[in-house]
Amino acid sequence: MNMVIAKDFTNKYLIRTRILLLIFVLMVPFLVISQNKKKADKSELKRPQYRNLFKEAGYSQIDIDKKLAKAYYDVFEGPDKVYFEEGDALGYISDIKNKDARTEGMSYGMMVAVQLNKKDVFDRLWRWSVKYMQHQDGPREGYFAWSVNPETKKQNSPGSASDGELYYITSLLFASNKWGNDTGINYYKEARRILDAMWKKDGTGNVHNIINTEHKQISFVPEGGGYNWTDPSYHVPAFYEIWALYAKDGHEQFYKECADVSRNFLHKACHPVTGLNSDYTEFNGEPHPTPWMPPGFRYDSWRVPMNIAMDYTWYGKDKEWQEDYAKRFQNFLRSKGLDTYEDQFNLDGSTPEFILQAGPVKKLRHSIGLVGTAATASLVNKDKASLDFVHAVWNAKLEPYEDGYFDPYYDGLMYLFSLMHLSGNYQIIAPKG
Repeated sequence: MNMVIAKDFTNKYLIRTRILLLIFVLMVPFLVISQNKKKADKSELKRPQYRNLFKEAGYSQIDIDKKLAKAYYDVFEGPDKVYFEEGDALGYISDIKNKDARTEGMSYGMMVAVQLNKKDVFDRLWRWSVKYMQHQDGPREGYFAWSVNPETKKQNSPGSASDGELYYITSLLFASNKWGNDTGINYYKEARRILDAMWKKDGTGNVHNIINTEHKQISFVPEGGGYNWTDPSYHVPAFYEIWALYAKDGHEQFYKECADVSRNFLHKACHPVTGLNSDYTEFNGEPHPTPWMPPGFRYDSWRVPMNIAMDYTWYGKDKEWQEDYAKRFQNFLRSKGLDTYEDQFNLDGSTPEFILQAGPVKKLRHSIGLVGTAATASLVNKDKASLDFVHAVWNAKLEPYEDGYFDPYYDGLMYLFSLMHLSGNYQIIAPKG
């Protein structure tokens, strides 16, 4: 009797085990699919959402596309363009009012070109940069002369301005991802050439790394005393994240740390009430006076809100502070009149005694460059009222002021960058596939 019960129990146990095993076998594919879906969902969450703030503000996609195309035409092709082609293969961007070509404008032009898929423009600018600006030997090898006379091709200053190299490297990495490296220029190799040269700089000839390696912050210039202080508008933490992802030069951890240091630096450099920062600062964020200019929020500083908006959109690692900053900064400008705020301030928001001159007239203006970059802060400011700034840049016109002053170079590039950001056309360019 006991044996029958035991046998019956064993049979039931085996049947139950087989059923459970069958259920498990049938469930595995669903579990795998579910896990993969979760992973995909997670990676989708990580992927930046490039908002089209113009569309959110009520403008049609057709009009937005026209607006962006017109801004590109004005800066690169129209009667007041700042981009000029030479022969079959070269091109440069000129700071017209200063009659020079600068690594700032050249590398900005390359970033515009890779974002908007203008490969010929990108290649021309890069070839000109290599031919007339990049040092091929000596202590500065791999770096670029920041200012060149486009007529004589002579270098006005052989030293580098660190933001030029910053934009060259990032735009070349994007070009490598977008177009590959076998269409005439090996973009990745060129980016690595600058980076590898940068890491070899050990102070010989008083030339250093673009980044002050002790402070993990970008230097004002990588030479002499300029290596020991910085420019807040050169702090683009999102670009270091790009280097960590795509440079593959063994310094990934360092670049990630630089991104975090830059974010923390901006907390200190921006005024707690107005959000304004000084053009030049120490590494601790305190203003850095120079023989040619006392501390203040001026032309360089216009780029800071745009850089913060980019970092917020691309990586979102410092959202709480960035949202607070955008609110403070835009509230301050609004307090000065949305259509009348000027373009230079003391950090507390008062009018500066010293006015940095641009062009023939020393004068404070309501500059379209700042109107543009201030509007990009609306990507960060959660207050719906901040769309006022978006409407303001939409209605702004890149044209001469009543007194004849016109800067299609810096005003033009800031305006164009801002339209790209606000329309969702300034993005991380990842490798295809």
